[in-house]
Amino acid sequence: MSLVEIRGVTKTYRRGSERIEVLHGVDLDIPQGEFLALMGPSGSGKTTLLNLIGGLDTPTGGQIVIGGQRIDQLSSRELARWRAAHVGFVFQFYNLMPVLSAQRNVELPLLLTSLSAAERRRRAIIALTLVGLADRARHKPRELSGGQEQRVAIARAIVSDPKILVADEPTGDLDAKSAEEILKLMETLNKDFKKTIVMVTHDPRAAAHGTRRMVLDKGRFVTEEHDEEPDEVPVR
Repeated sequence: MSLVEIRGVTKTYRRGSERIEVLHGVDLDIPQGEFLALMGPSGSGKTTLLNLIGGLDTPTGGQIVIGGQRIDQLSSRELARWRAAHVGFVFQFYNLMPVLSAQRNVELPLLLTSLSAAERRRRAIIALTLVGLADRARHKPRELSGGQEQRVAIARAIVSDPKILVADEPTGDLDAKSAEEILKLMETLNKDFKKTIVMVTHDPRAAAHGTRRMVLDKGRFVTEEHDEEPDEVPVR
């Protein structure tokens, strides 16, 4: 079953009198529980597509259906509510509030809900436990490493149990060891917790952690690669 259905999506920007078409009639289905890696050169449209899937932007044309809902038809206010309820965001830069503890940073998306303070704290601790940072709940960002900050950002992204996680170069600001740890964590969220993940990356090593890899070039898909199922061992 497809969680995301994109049909004939175009996206055009204007720069003065110049009209720039970034996406050209893109079609895409993302099944529930997939970890999709989007790749492509700079300017290929991959981040634009990610922003459309996450409801951060709206298409110029075409349809975007997520969880059975046409999000391209929502007003700005409706889209903001939908985004808060259904999407978790992970970016290259962690966007943590420096004056707040890790726990308080993770709680931020829940401030838009009617949950009590005690329930917000409980859910934040669960999310931090999932990313291996329950013992750092009271630490502020400056007291954490880059990899730990990104873990806090991932905990914040999953604390409201979103339908889909969108990640834009989530390891782009990390050293190789921390990057591998973050990618393993995202694999765990996908495989063990069935989270649907769409990740933009320029790094083939990062993309290899996805269950499917697709390449955009000049606003169109040019290649697609799936993980192969392991061959069955013959019975002797």
